Amino acid sequence: MNNLLSETIESYNQYVEKIPSGAFYIANCLRTDNITEALSGIKAFSEGVIWLIDVKGLLKKNQVNVELSIEKIQEFLIEINTGLEMQDYILVADMFEYEIAPFFEECMLNKVSNIQ
Repeated sequence: MNNLLSETIESYNQYVEKIPSGAFYIANCLRTDNITEALSGIKAFSEGVIWLIDVKGLLKKNQVNVELSIEKIQEFLIEINTGLEMQDYILVADMFEYEIAPFFEECMLNKVSNIQ
């Protein structure tokens, strides 16, 4: 069980580290009218953050503290959806560059550890 827990924590941390560069990639795709690629990235981002939320719950059940604001992520997803519905790709690009990337860069400073 400890091995599975350690691997899950490692995967969690590795994924969080990749989000800022992915956010910049999505923002760049939106700004260069590469909408299909951006939407694919947004779908992957959405699935990834849902996975993070699920993992946070599982880690918490194993007494591992995870500092990740689920409320903030939900706000991001709602704002992304609203921006996409309005086809305001600049707004969505700005969100990824100026809100989402910095949020996850800050999360990287609080890496999850199974040391309690």
